[in-house]
Amino acid sequence: MNTTRRCLMLLALAFCLVTMLTLPALARRCQESYNPEIDPDAFVDDKGDPLPIDNKDWPMVPGTTFVYEAETDDETELNLVTITHDTKVVTGVTCVVVFDREYEDDLLTEKTWDWYAQDDHGNIWYFGEKTEAYEYDDDGNLIDTSTEGAWEAGIDGALPGIIKMGKPRPGTSYRQEYLEGEAEDMGKVLSLRAKVNMDFGTFRRCMKTKEWTPLDRGNVEHKCYAPGVGLVLIAELKGKTKYVELVGILVE
Repeated sequence: MNTTRRCLMLLALAFCLVTMLTLPALARRCQESYNPEIDPDAFVDDKGDPLPIDNKDWPMVPGTTFVYEAETDDETELNLVTITHDTKVVTGVTCVVVFDREYEDDLLTEKTWDWYAQDDHGNIWYFGEKTEAYEYDDDGNLIDTSTEGAWEAGIDGALPGIIKMGKPRPGTSYRQEYLEGEAEDMGKVLSLRAKVNMDFGTFRRCMKTKEWTPLDRGNVEHKCYAPGVGLVLIAELKGKTKYVELVGILVE
């Protein structure tokens, strides 16, 4: 082996060693640097009442239910998202409780209670979730349940994140939640001028986002939020693309 080749191999080995040593440290520093300061006063008005969630990209009016559907080769999926009148206080902040139910071929597969609040800059914060998932056998009999993925800000090191920005800009990335190893969803604004055509209607000037988690590499979603409406379309890009579309809005 000549001297030049030996030097190149040593340099490559040194680069690999440095990478192996520094990347975990960089990841830890990124995690340690994320520590949002939550001031409960930033989530109330002058009278001390919780600010309404009126972000134009995802307004949450209590009593409203959004109905979503998706069809795959094997099944039909139904998703009901209800903005309830209930609230929950998390880390001193009064959050709106959003009740989310998922069905596959009429079988309830998951129930989630999500907790959101809006600050005085129009950002919608995500403070955690209680979740229950259900598994069935081929005959539709319930065989198992799980609460995996549940988390609450302020407990076991969990931190809230921003689910929707008050002043979004294309290219901006943000952390939506953080509980190491359990909840590490990220988001990025891709566009503020997306157009969505579907059976329920045509929506313009939508905000398009990319969402992913380092806990499940390759699991990426593109979501579109219509002004004054909220989430209208999800494209799940892992494997064969699956589209989840808004098909109805129910109001009490």
